[in-house]
Parts: sequence; structure tokens; C-alpha cells
Amino acid sequence: MVASQVPNLELEKLIKVARQEPGRALEQEFYSAREFHTADMQAVYRKQWLLAGHVSSIPERGQYFLFEIDKESIIIVRENEASVNAFYNVCRHRGSRICLEREGRRKLLTCPYHAWTYSLDGTLKVARLMPEDFKKEEYGLRACHIRLFEGLIFINLSNGTPPDFDEAYRSMLPLAQQQGLATAKIAVKQRYPTRANWKLVAENFMECYHCQSAHPEYCAVHPQDQLLAVGAGPGSGSGEDAAAYQPILDLWEAESAAMGYLNDMIDAGVLSLGMQQAARYPINSDKGFLSETIDGRPACKKLMGDFKQADGGETALAFNPFSYVLASNDFAVMFRWTPQDEMNTDVEVTWLVHEDAEENVDYDPRNVAYVWDTTLKQDKKITEDNQSGVCSESYQPGPYSTQEARNVVFKQWYLDQLESSL
Repeated sequence: MVASQVPNLELEKLIKVARQEPGRALEQEFYSAREFHTADMQAVYRKQWLLAGHVSSIPERGQYFLFEIDKESIIIVRENEASVNAFYNVCRHRGSRICLEREGRRKLLTCPYHAWTYSLDGTLKVARLMPEDFKKEEYGLRACHIRLFEGLIFINLSNGTPPDFDEAYRSMLPLAQQQGLATAKIAVKQRYPTRANWKLVAENFMECYHCQSAHPEYCAVHPQDQLLAVGAGPGSGSGEDAAAYQPILDLWEAESAAMGYLNDMIDAGVLSLGMQQAARYPINSDKGFLSETIDGRPACKKLMGDFKQADGGETALAFNPFSYVLASNDFAVMFRWTPQDEMNTDVEVTWLVHEDAEENVDYDPRNVAYVWDTTLKQDKKITEDNQSGVCSESYQPGPYSTQEARNVVFKQWYLDQLESSL
């Protein structure tokens, strides 16, 4: 599959064409052209706070992992108990990569090329045989913006001042705290490299129109009226379906609130930083499901955070179109998709459990991961097939269904990001 090319002067014209039909999918070039990928990286990804990982993956001093997106590689390293740092994985000498493994532990960050050596706070410690007027203090590693949010590690690739993190996500904090994300630990981590443009991956996650045909296991866990109303979050279904489901939601919310749990719904809208949303829904109140597992029974004996008794709810946190957390009472799932180029997206998913939960005693990793692991493998297949069809000369953007309302919002948000950069 060869990426199509679009002259830079045509970008603005294509954006205007896409604006004229808000109820249809994007034109082919948006999903395949290198110029749009370059524009996406500058206008969208470099402006957003990107979910990179969880602090439990680097508990000890010197532990690190790499966050890799497009041409960038970011070292996320534990400096001490209180500090986690992020640096561009580029030696200040002649630009070599410093850390070559995806994760590891280092006392110092030493470049394998000429052995320039940096401390865990990024300062240059050793640079052999340099001129007498060389000033080491001027050649520390270039820092990347980083924020911690209840154990979640976010980075921002902006060259200047990044968007205000607290302003964007402050309202989501109570639900994240209730879930106990800050003290959780990793139970399972999987990657699903997908040969498709990141927008196809994102759009697939924002609609449940495909759920009945593509995800029999997922649909066995969630009732149809819920999938139609809010299957991909607030606003993803039609207003009629949402109204029909509201009495069921109201009843469950009352029962959950009686247990002392917070239930909230936040939708920042199309003009926000990342279309951020937060909500809680019952997984399957009709069948009494307590967790997002194939049989509805909790996958982990130790509940997370403030949950002392399972209420059968799921917390959904959408930070932007490529950073999500979905959490039952007993485990949480972190989703991130990062483009590697215009035709390849790295999908990485991490399952979290209570910090004291013991593998094969309190939980079976296979049971924790089963529903979403199965669903994501199916998503990989259908999204790659979608990309293949989009690249055909016969492709023309089709109309969105009533179950793809969130995609309509995403399209407007995405075009807004591109236009603001132009």
C-alpha cells in the first residue's frame, strides 16, 4: 500500500471541501497522504497532552520506558521517589539515540555512540576530550513537558508553553481519584500495531455502529439499548436512543449513589482542548454484571480505589481522541494510539489492578484482559480492512449513521485543529 501525495497548497482546499459535508466521512487524502500526516503531527499531536503510561511501570530510581511517536522518541525516567522526568531521546553531541531498548534501568543515561553521559535529571555529566571552553551546563538533554495525573503519565510535545493541563482536566479528577488509579499497578500490557491511519483507529473507537457486526463478545457483556444510546460514550448515539435508555441509567445511578459513589457526566464539547469527556455507566444492570468480564463476575478480588462494594459501574475518561481510561470496580484499562507514520498506528493497552492484588491469587490476567483483548484484535482487523478500502480509487466518503454522532463531532474538532495551524 503506497501513501498518496497531496501538494501542500491543496491542504486548505481539501479542508474546505470536508467542511461542506459535515455528515460524511473524510476524503481519502486525510487518511493516506503524507502531507496530512505531517500536518496532523504539528496541528494535533504536538498540541495535546498524550497519555504515555503509568507510574507503576517505573517504581525504582533509574527505571525508564520509551514513548515513541512518529519520528520522536521520549525517555520517561524515574529520577527519585518524587520525580519522573521526560527527555527527548537525542544526544546533544551529534544526535544519536541514547536509550535503544523500549524499557530498562540505568544509573546514568549514557549515549552508546561517543559515551556522553547524562544524569537522571538530564544534566550532562561526562563529555570526553572536549575543547577547554566547552560548557557542560549548556548541553543537558532537551526536556519534554510532563505531567502526572493520578498515576497516569502525560507528555506534551509543544516547543513552547503547552496548553494548561489543570484547566483541561480538573473536572475529571474526582472520578479518577475514586477509581484509585494513582496507587494501581500493571496487571497486563499488550500492543496491537495497526496498519491504518490514526484517524481510522480513533473514529472506530468513537462509535458502536460496528459493535453488533464485529464484536460478539463485547455485545454479550453490554446490553443493546446501552450500546445504541452511549456505546462509545456520551453523545455517540442518537438522542432518541439516549432518551429511551435514560430511565435505566437513572435507576442505576440512584443505587450507586446510595452506596456512596460519585457518578458524573462531563462533556467539554467540540471547542475544548481534546473533546474531553468523563462519565459512569452500568456495565449490564439487566443481567447484574459487576465487571466488564465475559460472565460479569469481578476479575479481581480486590476492588480498586474507594469501591468497597461493587456497583457494577464503569468509569470512562476520554482525555482526547487517542488517550482513554475505561474502568470497572476491580480493574482499569488504559488505551493509547500513537501514529508511527501516515499508514501505521501503535495501539498500546494496559490493564491496572489494586496495588496489593496478587497474580493468580486475587486475579487471573487472562480473565482481566479477555473482553478488551478480544475486542482490540477484532478492531485491528476491521480497521486495517477499512484502511485498505479507503486507499482504493473507488473510495468516496459515505454518510455517518445515527450511531456515529461522535464521529461528526470529531470531524469538526479535527478540522478546527488543522485550520488553526494554517
